[in-house]
Formats: sequence, structure tokens, C-alpha cells
Amino acid sequence: MRAEADRCASRVMFITGGSRGIGAGLVRASAAAGYDVAFTFRERADVSAALCDEVARLEAGVRCRAYPLDVRDADAVERVSDQVLDDFGTVHVVVSNAAVARTGLIFSTTDDEWREVLETNLTGPFFVARQFLPALIANKFGRLIFVSSVAASGMSGNAAYSASKAGLSGLSGSLAKEYGRKGITSNILLLSLFETEMSGRQLSSENRGFYEKYCPVGRIGHVPEVASAMLFLASDDSSFINGQALGVNGGLEWLV
Repeated sequence: MRAEADRCASRVMFITGGSRGIGAGLVRASAAAGYDVAFTFRERADVSAALCDEVARLEAGVRCRAYPLDVRDADAVERVSDQVLDDFGTVHVVVSNAAVARTGLIFSTTDDEWREVLETNLTGPFFVARQFLPALIANKFGRLIFVSSVAASGMSGNAAYSASKAGLSGLSGSLAKEYGRKGITSNILLLSLFETEMSGRQLSSENRGFYEKYCPVGRIGHVPEVASAMLFLASDDSSFINGQALGVNGGLEWLV
């Protein structure tokens, strides 16, 4: 563990959508593992600043900075990535976590809703990966990790979200094949439902009961379980895992 922590201490993690929920859990876990952490947020600068303060208080010597970013904006992605590289010197691990969902049957999904979800959940991760590839290549080491969902196989009432998450498989697989020989791996985390502030507000008792009934482990997931999987894919120990999708879902690989 000490050797791994020493390696992490010289590495930089970049996480999109890191201010709340699963993203904030990834920030906390990465900092606790010794990574310097740069993360983005779209809203609530106060929440992001508080998270940086928390990391500074709990993890002595770890740098943590937050950057406002709408990943749909290619120019903004370029500006923020340049700022991160100026601030931290380099980046070793890129985690694309920022995402939105717009619930509704296909017939009622508007053009704007479709574009917003696809541009945030799929085009944004493409912009981010493309922007940081030169730094990863220069390091001869890189980890690209995309946070996806079991909804990638299709989910009623979430066509845009499902399509965007399915698209990450093709993006990650192409990156894996193009850059594996450069020391860069690309993988996906396939998530199900997790206990977060948002799920606590929005998850109905009926849907919770459904998941607990059909999930083989009989419960909803916990954010540290996502973080542990992410940190493994970020580590040296995962160097031969490339172009894969790791299910962190308790064994339930479908949603209705």
C-alpha cells in the first residue's frame, strides 16, 4: 500500500463532474489515495470550493482544484485543460463522469433534450480525451476511464441517456486500440443505482424496492465501491486491462 501511495503522490487525476454525488466520492477517494486532483463542475461553485477545502483539511500535501466547465463546449474544454496542465504540470488519469439525463418516452423527447444529453454524455468525454491525449502520450502512461451505466443496453424512458452511454463503448474501445501501445489504457465502469444525495431525493420507494428485489446482492450500491473500482483501473496493476467494461452493479446488468 505504501508503494502504491508513493506512486500516486506523483500523479494527477482529472475528473469531470466532480462536485457532487459519485463525482465527489471519486475526488475524495483519489485524494485519499495520494493523487493530486483537478475536477470540474457546471454549477454550485460554493459546493466545489467546500470540497477542495475538505480535501485540504483531510489530506495533507494533496493539491485539489476545481474548474467550471461545460464539457459540451470544445473551446472551454481546451481552455480548462490548458489551465490544468499549467497548474499541475501534467495529467495521468482522466475520468469522464459528468452526465445528464432527461427522462421521457422517445415520442416526447425533444430535439434539444436529445442534443443536450448526447453532447454532455458522449461528445464531452470525446473532447476531454482528445485534449489530454498529448499529455498522456508524453508521459508514456495514461488511464482513460469513462463512467457509464447498465442503461447502455437500453432503458425505458431514457433513450437519449441510454444511447449516450452505449456510445461510450465505441469511444473507449477505439481509444484502447489506438493508444494501448503508448502505455494508455481506456476502460468503462458500468454502474447501476447508488446511494447519493440525488438518489435519496429522486428515487421512489417503488423503484428502490424493485432494485433491491432483483439485484443479486439485494441492495443499492455505495459510492466508495465505485471509487475502489476506478482507483484499480487507474493503477499500475490494471495495465493489461484495456478496452473493457467493468460492471459495478451488484450483478444486475439491466434496467427496465
